[in-house]
Amino acid sequence: FSMRLEVIAALLACALVSFSVTGAGAQDDAVIEDSFSLVDMNDAEVTGASYPGKHLLVFFGYTHCPAVCPMSLLFIGQALDLLGDDAGKVQELFVSIDPSRDTPALLKQYVANFHPRIVGVTGTDAQVANAARAYGVYYARVDTPDSLAGYLMDHSAAVYLVDADRRLIEIFGHGTDPEVMAGSIRRHF
Repeated sequence: FSMRLEVIAALLACALVSFSVTGAGAQDDAVIEDSFSLVDMNDAEVTGASYPGKHLLVFFGYTHCPAVCPMSLLFIGQALDLLGDDAGKVQELFVSIDPSRDTPALLKQYVANFHPRIVGVTGTDAQVANAARAYGVYYARVDTPDSLAGYLMDHSAAVYLVDADRRLIEIFGHGTDPEVMAGSIRRHF
């Protein structure tokens, strides 16, 4: 009986991760610090103050990610398509947590596979750590000496919606349906 409860608790915990965090809650009044500075896939500086007047849809990941990042970026691209003309009110940023491999040129190639509005950004290790800290993102290198890649990156899999005043207004859990994401984004315009 005890084992069943543990399994049920674990399944419930996994299910909760996939739900979107909305409305009143931990993110109320959370303002994303604009003190970070990164470089985009075209070698232009990106800060928290970039893209004035637009909402930001921000996802942290890396180009060598085997499953989570491609799925998240695919869903983000589908949500942007569902927004139609309203997609111009939001800028999606894919922030690389693997700056040693993810050059601006590689990011440009990678994000082109998902949606033309997605901008890949990276920086030095310190710059990426500062941006991740601003969003409360976890990431860590995990050495995998038996693999061709040599290492993987363990990381948070949430998508962050930030309004034009850089307040965190919604956190989408991994696997959030694109229709749900698009509907939630539209409600915040």
